[in-house]
Amino acid sequence: MSEDRVAVVTGVGGGSLGEATAGALRELGFRVLTSTRTCETTGETHALELTSRDSVAAFARWVQDGSDRLDVLVNNAGVHLALRSAWHEPHLVDGWEVHWRTNYLGTAQLTRLLLPLLLRTADEHGEARVVNVVSKLHARGRNEGLDGHLTPYDSWAAYGTSKLALVHEAHEIERRYGARGLHGYSVHPGSVATNIADRGLETAPLLGRLRKLAGPLERRALRSPADAARTVVFCATSAQAEAGGYHRASAPSTPSADAQDEEAGRILWDNTTRWVERG
Repeated sequence: MSEDRVAVVTGVGGGSLGEATAGALRELGFRVLTSTRTCETTGETHALELTSRDSVAAFARWVQDGSDRLDVLVNNAGVHLALRSAWHEPHLVDGWEVHWRTNYLGTAQLTRLLLPLLLRTADEHGEARVVNVVSKLHARGRNEGLDGHLTPYDSWAAYGTSKLALVHEAHEIERRYGARGLHGYSVHPGSVATNIADRGLETAPLLGRLRKLAGPLERRALRSPADAARTVVFCATSAQAEAGGYHRASAPSTPSADAQDEEAGRILWDNTTRWVERG
């Protein structure tokens, strides 16, 4: 694999799935550009806050200014903030439910801004890929919530709907751009032992302490970031990955029935494009 291939991996905090994915891609010869929510800008990393239009735009400009190609975009960054199902009303950011605003709208904005570079890479080098890290919990999402509003509100369904939208997004990328060599993939990496739950337990100190005590058992029961990253890297690089498809355990899998509703995916894409273009 050529060493001049470029990948972007978002959400690369310490001990994270993103960090493991970035490391694996580097081992395959990619130059990897990364993000965390707060970090000092270096030659290879830049801050990215998905709930901020300005932050997403700044990150996209940084990628475009730093490279003349983009072979792989791994949309890994995201949040799951209500693990105890304690929220009975949606937490709003920028007028949107926080999981929808962060996991879907922020990610979709970044993807749209990087589309020209991805398409140019596909035109000039034969292929480019967008890999959306989703979850089996997309099955808890509902197409009726793809406008960003679920009634009645349930935090787990809201999280699932944000991931369902990313499954649709990957399929739509394939439908719209696959013939030009830009392919979309969605991937459930498995249940991973990372720090993602920490923010979801910020308001439950007792549960947080119990989770720390159970840490050794959790790490044995859950997949390591390095192990989970294999399916992400499979989608980013393998000819065996199914373009437009949903993947588990380094193989194509069948997503939820809602995720197979192509008309819902088309409507979501068009509505999202209008939201991005409104700025």
